[in-house]
This record gives sequence, structure tokens and C-alpha cells, in this order.
Amino acid sequence: MGRLLGIDFGLRRTGIAVTDPLQIISTPLETIETSRLIQFLQAYVNKEPVDAFVVGMPKTMANEESSVAPYVKKFVGELARYFPGRPVHLVDERFTSAIARRALIDGGMKKKQRRDKANLDKISAAIILQGFLDSGHQTS
Repeated sequence: MGRLLGIDFGLRRTGIAVTDPLQIISTPLETIETSRLIQFLQAYVNKEPVDAFVVGMPKTMANEESSVAPYVKKFVGELARYFPGRPVHLVDERFTSAIARRALIDGGMKKKQRRDKANLDKISAAIILQGFLDSGHQTS
């Protein structure tokens, strides 16, 4: 069984999280400049087995797609092109940033570290991925 990669796509930076090989627990992995994202994912997939991608879809409080959604959809198309045969699951990412901020505070992270948006992005990716796991989705 391969890992799942969770992706919190952003126009400048993208947070990435990964599961353990048994697909039980999500862990923050990295925050990457979005311009280097596909290159990073290719390198990761070459060294670790990956079964699927879980990508956060930004929505408004009215359950409509946000202004970033078209960019996410374009990225999902790139995933399909560069990683054929690997499913891409889109999940609602509303509230993940707020939950991630709370997790940073509750985890005792110092204020200076909490200001680093890279930490927030990769923790948001882990929350997106763990939510997918907790919802009972099966990928294999």
C-alpha cells in the first residue's frame, strides 16, 4: 500500500502532507513554492510509493467555489497529466486554515513560528488529508 499526499494549493506556496504507508495518520511534510510543485511531487513519487492525491478545494461559506478554485482545477489537470493512473480526490477545505492556526497555538508553537505561513500551509494540508482519511474513503 502506498502513501496518500495531501495538498493545500496556493497561488504562491503549497502545503503538502503525507500519510504513513498504512494510510492511517496524516503528517505535515513540506511547504513548496507553487512554481516548483510538480517538480517536487515527481521527485517524491520517484522515491516513495504514492497511491493517490487529496487536494483541498477552496469554497466560500455559501458552498460556492472561491476565486482560487479555477487555479486548483488547472493544477488537478496537471496532476492527471503528470501522474496518470493515480486518483485525485477533491475535498472541501473550508475552515482548515482556522483549525491549523488553532493547532499551532494549542501545540505551543511560539508566536514568531506561527507567523511563518509555511507552517500554516503544511498543517492545513495535513488537516485536509486527515479529514479525508477520517471520512472513511478507501483508495486501494
